[in-house]
Amino acid sequence: MSTQKGQNKIRSKLDNIYKISLSKKDIDKFEDEIIQIIKNFNKKNPKKKKNISEKTSLIICYGDSIYSNKKNSISLFKTFFQKKLKKYFNMIHFLPFYPSSSDSGFSVKDHYKIDNKLGSWSDIKKISKSNDIMADIVINHASARGLWFRNFLKNKKPGRNYFLTIDSKFNTSKVIRPRDHKLLKKINIFNKKEYLWRTFSADQLDLNFKNPSVLLRFIKIMIYLINHGVTVFRLDAIAYLWKESGTKCINLKQTHQIIKLLRTICSSLNVETIIITETNLPEKENLSYFGKNDEANWIYNFSLPPLLIHAFLFENSSYLNQWSKKLPVTKNGNSYLNFISSHDGIGIRPTEGIFNQKILSSFLKRLKKNGSKFSYRKVKNKLKKVYEANITVFDALKKSDYDSKGKFFLERYVSAHSIMISFEGIPAVYFNSLFGKSNDEAKYIITGNNRDVNRYKWNYKNISKKLDNKNSKQSIFFQKISNLLNVRRKQKAFHPNASRHNINLGSKIFSFKRISINKEQTIICITNLSSKTQGAHINKIYHNWNNLIGSKIEIKNKLLILKPFETIWLSNKR
Repeated sequence: MSTQKGQNKIRSKLDNIYKISLSKKDIDKFEDEIIQIIKNFNKKNPKKKKNISEKTSLIICYGDSIYSNKKNSISLFKTFFQKKLKKYFNMIHFLPFYPSSSDSGFSVKDHYKIDNKLGSWSDIKKISKSNDIMADIVINHASARGLWFRNFLKNKKPGRNYFLTIDSKFNTSKVIRPRDHKLLKKINIFNKKEYLWRTFSADQLDLNFKNPSVLLRFIKIMIYLINHGVTVFRLDAIAYLWKESGTKCINLKQTHQIIKLLRTICSSLNVETIIITETNLPEKENLSYFGKNDEANWIYNFSLPPLLIHAFLFENSSYLNQWSKKLPVTKNGNSYLNFISSHDGIGIRPTEGIFNQKILSSFLKRLKKNGSKFSYRKVKNKLKKVYEANITVFDALKKSDYDSKGKFFLERYVSAHSIMISFEGIPAVYFNSLFGKSNDEAKYIITGNNRDVNRYKWNYKNISKKLDNKNSKQSIFFQKISNLLNVRRKQKAFHPNASRHNINLGSKIFSFKRISINKEQTIICITNLSSKTQGAHINKIYHNWNNLIGSKIEIKNKLLILKPFETIWLSNKR
């Protein structure tokens, strides 16, 4: 442990979590184990810092997003990455690669192994030598078919008292649900009737963090991952971690204290790491996971995807503008992780408090016309609400009421990505979005799983051949998105913490200014959100600035002329 101050912080967090339920002696023991884990790690590892800058960008993929019959898929991805992606991305998020029983890897059976079909730890270690690797810590739950649960049923370690059981006195009336299945499963174990807690599915059993051994286990898993090349941690479904009778069982103070403890531990390690919270929630709740710059390093910018897609579909920047204007500027060391598409879908909960019921209904209706499926969550009185829209970004933006034939599908798609890539924070692009992939209806018909529409896997030879053909749809989309990323990497004003100032140019345009930390570069990002040519009133000093992503700008009657769905990045520097 480097300082007494760090040790005191660890003790403070442990007291905040466990003082009510554990004796001082038990907390002392727990604290000593954590301090020893840190000391042992630091003895073996020299100091290693991260460099987060305008060059930082993230590709999101599965371990088998690319496959062939001849090579394990993670190793194959490395080959593809070296050939096609390394110029644009320096961080790779591999979605859960552990042995799993369901939910595309999120029902983890063994947190210490990689699924044999995908590869091995040596594959991850090799990639980590030249790129940052991000991996999921599936921390809220574990598989009903894994070793931990088998041991739980035998009252044997590891697994003893690992899973959350409650009795009939536990009041669940206020629990906030992210799904619509039955929450509790009645079991008769150790001669008493209890209920297993299942937030996400019957196969995903919630872990019992009131048992400090579970928290210690995940601290050890983090250390294990760092030793195998992972230095960026996505804390999956973290908001649901702690449960108390009579509460909403989401965002509880103990959950926040656990993240703060993990951040304190990571800050004490010689190898610098990043903690990202995955909290698909209304904006205020999501922002709370920054704490006071002592909790998550980064948070997913969950409000951006639905607001961005709505703005393009309805050719109206009003909601996007209002949100952007109010969004807090991040502090040094914190960042938004910006994305449009994920492996799941477009989260709808982040629109709560932003869209009224009428606006939301018209948005969902348009998405349905574009081919969206919907996943629901249970609310009071047996009612259900849409939790997420399951659709690819390509299909979501393909057509609108204003462009019913999809004449501007490519322009809409590229401009949506240009906003995401230039916005304050770090851009994350889902692998399938690089190629403008449409819904995988064939997979959906086979599995019946809504989320499978956006989880297409590519044959290595097939995608390579398509990218080599400059006229293929996949190649055109890839060239457009990769060009935006390439330009971004060279602009100091696109540093994740470069300041952002909203510019209101009317309801048909979305605009903001980015200013580099050293104040030397300013970029004005302007996007026409409509299918008609627009004129924008901009300051005369910008008329001679350089457009970083296109030809020289057109000024007519003192107005900046923007073609349908055109984006311009005006910079005072080339």
